[in-house]
Amino acid sequence: MLLLGVFGAIGVYEGAVEAMEQWHLFFEPTVIGTVAGMVEAAVISFVVMYAFAWLYNTFAR
Repeated sequence: MLLLGVFGAIGVYEGAVEAMEQWHLFFEPTVIGTVAGMVEAAVISFVVMYAFAWLYNTFAR
């Protein structure tokens, strides 16, 4: 997310930056948009991994 924010700000990897903007609600190739996208991705990752760990532990018993 950080690399795409930096590359988007300088105009490199435009296709990947556009895809990231579509997938993430808060991502933009600006400083604020990059930080907001990173926070959003961290929250989504935490929720998904927590659910995976809970399911794993439930079925491992």
